[in-house]
Amino acid sequence: MPELPEVEALAEHLRTHALARPVARVDLASMTVLKTFDPPLSALTGRLVTGAARHGKFLDVELEDTQRSGAGPSTPLHLVIHLSRAGWLRWHDQASTTPPKPGKGPLELRVHLETVGGPGFDLTEAGTQKRLAVYLVEDPQQVPGIAKLGPDALTLGRAEFGELLAGRGDTKRSGAGPVGSARLKTLLVDQQVLAGIGNAYSDEILHVAKLSPFAAAGKLDAEAVDRLHQAMIGVLSEAVDRAVGQDAARLKGEKRSGMRVHARTGLPCPVCGDTVREVSYAERSFQYCPTCQTQGRALADRRLSRLVK
Repeated sequence: MPELPEVEALAEHLRTHALARPVARVDLASMTVLKTFDPPLSALTGRLVTGAARHGKFLDVELEDTQRSGAGPSTPLHLVIHLSRAGWLRWHDQASTTPPKPGKGPLELRVHLETVGGPGFDLTEAGTQKRLAVYLVEDPQQVPGIAKLGPDALTLGRAEFGELLAGRGDTKRSGAGPVGSARLKTLLVDQQVLAGIGNAYSDEILHVAKLSPFAAAGKLDAEAVDRLHQAMIGVLSEAVDRAVGQDAARLKGEKRSGMRVHARTGLPCPVCGDTVREVSYAERSFQYCPTCQTQGRALADRRLSRLVK
């Protein structure tokens, strides 16, 4: 799943390649990907790309109508994209002029810039579980997921981070218990608490901080909070530095190459040499190093528990 560093890199890629280019046409290959209907996608035709930004793991492409007649500027539109688990953005210098057939291949939406068949970008999604979501809105806060986002993980200061972990303030977790009693792994990936971190980078952050994924957020001492905050900023900043400037097609490989424990089950920890372990759930798993993070103890894994029974 693309997380904060990859989405930031995609936004920078669009700022470099798409800025000031007009939309020639938008092709929708899957009706399920579009979550809004007013304004219609056709409202983008003729608008200039004037910006690209990130809100947590949401990508926001801003477009303005520079040809509007009459007094006053027009209201910008925002094409907001959540790539979910298997979605991706692919830049192209040229594309087919024939509109794609619905349901054929991974293509979900195509944006032609300058001319139909010219440069632009595709939104694609692999697999059968279609979760990629696209919104066309006047204000990004109209997207429910953005409206509920917690503070951005990359810009959160140490003091505010400590307050968050302790469960103080107005942080809300819908359908969940208090923040202070939450496990660190659960808390780091909760977008309503902290925006931008997903399964992969939370594994990396906890490994660098030498903390158990199952540790209770509200029970950390000041020194542990310091380590966790420094690890969060350090891991994300390093990943952004590696990702920004990379071709969009190479970002996934760049992400994998920088991982210490995530997706490395059974391999040696690069710090201590212990074997990286895994805890598996129904739809996801996470990895950790027992020596570095849990004083040598293996964490309970429901999958192994079932085998023992």
